[in-house]
Amino acid sequence: MSEVAMSHLKELNLFPEDEFNTRLANNVHPSDYNNPEPKPIYDAVVIGGGTAGLVTAAGIAGLGGRVALIERHMMGGDCLNVGCVPSKGVIRAARAAHALKEAADFGITFEGEPKIDFEFAMERMRRLRSNISANDSVSRFSSLGVDVFIGSGEFISRDRISVAGTELKFRKAVIASGASPFVPPIEGIDQVNVLTNETIFNLTELPKKLIVVGGGPIGMEIAQSFARLGSEVTVIEKGVQILGRSDRQASEVLADQLRKEGLDLRLETSLTKLSSKNGVSIAHIESGFGTKEIEADAILMSIGRKPNITGMGLDKAGVKTDPHEGVLIDDFFRSTNKNVFAAGDVASSYQFTHAADAMARAVIVNAFYFGRARHSKLIIPWSTYTSPEIAGVGLTLEEAEKQFDHVKQIEIPFTEVDRAILDCETNGFMKVVYGKKGKILGATIVSEHAGNMIGEVVMAMQHNITLGDISAIVHPYPTQGEALKKAGDAYKRTLLSPGTAGILKWIMRRGK
Repeated sequence: MSEVAMSHLKELNLFPEDEFNTRLANNVHPSDYNNPEPKPIYDAVVIGGGTAGLVTAAGIAGLGGRVALIERHMMGGDCLNVGCVPSKGVIRAARAAHALKEAADFGITFEGEPKIDFEFAMERMRRLRSNISANDSVSRFSSLGVDVFIGSGEFISRDRISVAGTELKFRKAVIASGASPFVPPIEGIDQVNVLTNETIFNLTELPKKLIVVGGGPIGMEIAQSFARLGSEVTVIEKGVQILGRSDRQASEVLADQLRKEGLDLRLETSLTKLSSKNGVSIAHIESGFGTKEIEADAILMSIGRKPNITGMGLDKAGVKTDPHEGVLIDDFFRSTNKNVFAAGDVASSYQFTHAADAMARAVIVNAFYFGRARHSKLIIPWSTYTSPEIAGVGLTLEEAEKQFDHVKQIEIPFTEVDRAILDCETNGFMKVVYGKKGKILGATIVSEHAGNMIGEVVMAMQHNITLGDISAIVHPYPTQGEALKKAGDAYKRTLLSPGTAGILKWIMRRGK
């Protein structure tokens, strides 16, 4: 590999310097790329080449619009480079390792301990990531008719943006600059090996001891995966539960599973200081049990994210921001400059790839077709890809009771679902919250396949399909998705009054 190529990978913070990261870099931030000659005026200039930006740019170009896309780092954003794609590659390897440990439950045994090759697992992830990166590449979007500009975009007025010494005039602009991991100014943080989701996938050697600070979705996915691959993992969470925004019962199911797999969960615990001794990182923690020091080879900071709103001259464009909420938008995704819209992590608490996609589609309609798509009307599911997975959509029972009357909940444990029993995957449940006439208000699923299953609930909510309707839908047997049909059947049974039930029993007896 040439020195130029190695230097380019270093600039992009891509390690190790191998063929897969080189291919990734060539796709998402080619070193020999020359920005195009700008058009006199663009229908839209999009800042940010993550999911929201890519969807917006491709959508406008596909409809015949003149669009420029500005990306300062790597096309594909967090999802492709340091988020969804690499994390799921690692999760799959970890699940394979765990499956071997559980093989005896199915009558499958082998001699000796299985060998876990962490270096190979990470290389596999990089290889697959580089293959997928072609979809988000500079060359692909250029072929779609998008003028791709590599560099930092900065507003210089209400209708102009500067990038790499070039001025772009626009009719509309879309801010899709995303978010970054928040690293708190903890004493001694510069003395230790601190990782974030932006750097942990660069590892080629498994940390023997890993501390994960923060019990949110990203932290829990990585904590469990690295533990399954052989790390001794400690989780430090200041709240009373992991996945603090999740259903309490769901959190407890996952916490029990993590402890069963050997993770040390330190809840209601604060990280007060970091230090280093003889090359070993030390976390100083404090809880109701006093203070303690924990040694680690690496520390992952996973305690939240901050919107990317600095260095873009947003004040010059008349775009108001908040350090926590990011770009302030109305319900139609419009900023305080009526010609500047925002989508994705920079402007929403729904920091998911699918949410960014949905917001971008709404922006296209609102900005160019006089649409009235509302942020408040989006039905956004979420899923944490631990084992079991935890997925949800809409309101919890407690939230729904504050907004509606006659709210009830049906819970189906997976111990009552035949396929889950056969798969030895009964560690979970489905809760469906509903209101009048069986209208679905929300759901929580804890299952090995929760992420795949939540989509049917979202479809039902989007199209006002009730629990009674779902009861009448034929589901294939045996599947774990039958849990939702069981919820529908359970709802139908609640409609039977004692009198009606008695009449039905009498009719059935008469029919014998």
